[in-house]
Amino acid sequence: MEVADLPPTNLNLFCFTKNHSSSYVFIMHPKFPLPSCLSIDHNTTQRLPLDEKEAEDDERSTKCDTPLTCNKIPSSLAKALIHYTTSTITPQQTLKEISVTSKVLDKKSPCNFLVFGLGHDSLMWSSLNHGGRTIFLEEDESWIEQIQHRFPMLESYHVTYDSKVNQADNLMDVGKGPECTAVGDPRYSMCQLALKGLPSEVYDIKWDLIMVDAPTGYHDEAPGRMSAIYTAGMMARNKEEGETDVFVHDVNRVVEDNFSKAFLCEGYMKKQQGRLRHFNIPSHRDGSHRSFCPE
Repeated sequence: MEVADLPPTNLNLFCFTKNHSSSYVFIMHPKFPLPSCLSIDHNTTQRLPLDEKEAEDDERSTKCDTPLTCNKIPSSLAKALIHYTTSTITPQQTLKEISVTSKVLDKKSPCNFLVFGLGHDSLMWSSLNHGGRTIFLEEDESWIEQIQHRFPMLESYHVTYDSKVNQADNLMDVGKGPECTAVGDPRYSMCQLALKGLPSEVYDIKWDLIMVDAPTGYHDEAPGRMSAIYTAGMMARNKEEGETDVFVHDVNRVVEDNFSKAFLCEGYMKKQQGRLRHFNIPSHRDGSHRSFCPE
């Protein structure tokens, strides 16, 4: 009896896979257990076993050398898929902006990824860096509690920012001083722009990617991103070796525009897509004696 001749009620599962030299057919039939695999020669027609004995004979004679395995999707990725499939909330970044960072993550993950800000896109960033470590820094404690309740797998910490948007001009002048251009660990820096109260692991980890999408920064009295941008650049320079990809969102605003150019350096900018800028900053501790910004 050929496969096509089997009554529909006798055939529960029919699945094919291929390698370089042969194909395999898997069949679930109520009369016999599922064989590991049945090899099919491309030049011949494979007949189905008619009873259990014949099925056992076929299984012994056609065992696959390498058993096929089923790789189950991790639960964290499954939750992310379900969340974004059912969510009606649009992330702050556009698809084109997200794609800039995701392309770098695709090359570097699993890696160390630091994100200033905890938002509707945080689960996505953590999932795209599956197997790596992604840490989120957030100014709003109540928002952290909400997100942790929904997504307890995300690692986030509360941080405070002392400077406000209306102090940006003064801090830009401060940042030009020698104490701010000297490369070192931000927590021990004499520069007023350096963030010194972050969790210890934030300073200890050597980051592959850093994204600045917080604090708020959208009105004069709001915490500004001046210190976050400066600290991200200093962490990249202070790394013992290698390069750090730094991303700044909302560069359509004055603070993000000016501070990213000044402290992440236009010479290190790789790309701008919409409101997102991508910088690639090399280590300044690798013996190369680089200036703060490339000439």
